[in-house]
Amino acid sequence: MKTIHAAIIMDGNGRWATRRGMPRQAGHAAGVEALGRVVEAAPDLGIGALTVYAFSADNWQRPKVEVTALMALLRRYIEKETRRLVEGGARITVVGRRDRLPGDIATAIASAERATAGGTKLHLRVAVDYSARDAIVEAATAAARSGDCTREGLSRLLTAGSAHCDVDLLIRTGGEKRLSDFLLWECAYAELYFTDRLWPDFGAEDLAAAVAEFHARERRFGGLGPSAVSAA
Repeated sequence: MKTIHAAIIMDGNGRWATRRGMPRQAGHAAGVEALGRVVEAAPDLGIGALTVYAFSADNWQRPKVEVTALMALLRRYIEKETRRLVEGGARITVVGRRDRLPGDIATAIASAERATAGGTKLHLRVAVDYSARDAIVEAATAAARSGDCTREGLSRLLTAGSAHCDVDLLIRTGGEKRLSDFLLWECAYAELYFTDRLWPDFGAEDLAAAVAEFHARERRFGGLGPSAVSAA
């Protein structure tokens, strides 16, 4: 059976903390724990690739103290989880810009990517300093230079040669219903799943519910689904 490429906009960390009278940073820390639960559960649910939105290009506009805390959490997550990812047969790559990241984080990312490169059970893609619009512009510019302005050519450039391009299932937590500049090209035919669950409360059962909903839907990709064809 074909594995699923799932993508998650991990929304609601700040609101989760605020409702508990805690600083927003506490919500982001709880969100890291939620990510660990989801990564552990994903392979058993048929998810072969998981792309998560950790930090958007627009998130630099947030208060400096929050950005600093997010960067520290990212560094700790990468350093702490690398061994567990290796042991679990998972691979991690980071998508997005790296030139604006603190040097120690960029170094930790490169080290984690090398250490986990052989993982085949799950490909965890973490979007950091990421903008889908910027990625599309960059890919289109490169495609124009090479003369390969085709869908396939752009897809290769946008995914850096990864086998995981098109997103099958996009999940957004926190109750909002928008894409927020996340994987716009790759989500052209993704099934969208929105939940009011705040990200720190999201777990394996929630992920399983989203995957079950995905399998219950009929994907037509602009054509006629099997039910329509059989009726005709």
